[in-house]
Amino acid sequence: MAIHIVLYQPEIPPNTGNIARTCAITGAKLHLIKPLGFSIDDKHVKRAGLDYWEHLDLEVHEDDHAFFEKYGHEKLYFATTKADRYYDEFKFEDECFIVFGKETAGLPAYIHERYSETRFKIPMRQHEHLRSLNLSNSVAIILYEALRQNAFFDLK
Repeated sequence: MAIHIVLYQPEIPPNTGNIARTCAITGAKLHLIKPLGFSIDDKHVKRAGLDYWEHLDLEVHEDDHAFFEKYGHEKLYFATTKADRYYDEFKFEDECFIVFGKETAGLPAYIHERYSETRFKIPMRQHEHLRSLNLSNSVAIILYEALRQNAFFDLK
């Protein structure tokens, strides 16, 4: 049993390190879709993840085509500020994949078009200077909601 967290072309090492730590502690599998804005060996990634990396279930995909070829038939959800529905309107099943876009650009247009029915957003105040939450915070919010919906598996 696991929830899959997918980072589409992550750019900021500490975000990915924090997310890796959250995945390791919850048993979620982390998928990274290249190109990455850093090396996985980067000291900033490792520092943020501390000594949790050895406990992380990690899969790296060469590009989005490789990811969708392997997992495109699975239950996929997409976090985006461009969605019309909120995350609490979805049931995140065990073994689902929750995809988050890159920090500076989000997800590409073809994903928005192809997966429009499984896109969601996190409620945020609307303001011209406030674009979105930090990626690692967004992942934590949604991952714990998915775990809550699935009775936290065996975390308790």
